Amino acid sequence: MKLLHLDSAITGEGSVSRKMTADIVARLRGLSPSLEVAYRDLASEPLGHLTLADLPPPDASTAILDEFLSADVVVIGAPMYNFTVSSQLKAWIDRILIAGKTFRYTEQGPVGLAGSKRVIIAVSRGGAYGPGSPMAEAEHLESYLRFVFGFIGVTPEFVVTEGILISPEHREAAIAETDRSIAALAA
Repeated sequence: MKLLHLDSAITGEGSVSRKMTADIVARLRGLSPSLEVAYRDLASEPLGHLTLADLPPPDASTAILDEFLSADVVVIGAPMYNFTVSSQLKAWIDRILIAGKTFRYTEQGPVGLAGSKRVIIAVSRGGAYGPGSPMAEAEHLESYLRFVFGFIGVTPEFVVTEGILISPEHREAAIAETDRSIAALAA
């Protein structure tokens, strides 16, 4: 089995989402020692933003798409920046949403073609944006990713750490809860 590990946080070693993805990959490796892991850091090696010159996809974009398509499991670090995904992660998404490859249009509407993948998304948020919170309506990261992956036929799993900038105590408790969620992940 092949796993694609993506990080998109610009905060480097202090990143909660990077810790989360590393822990998720370690958990899955522990459950399946023969797992092949490919790693891509979208912050240190960013993809260019999609332009007209990228249509149809050039070879570099095809390589990104092929890397995604060849993975059985994809683990994505997705910190919330300004209420949504980072521009680095959005540039990657633009290269995997390709008509005829990951989805197709029909008379009944779009049909996803990547449904056999397992996608685990590690979300980190500085504040509280979950259901029932006063800022829930400003949450456009998890909802966006749920829609994007659903569009290509995948039901993503989310591991969420939120409120990490509320206080040091809240950060510690949120990370501890996330650690328990990661430890419960199945193979």
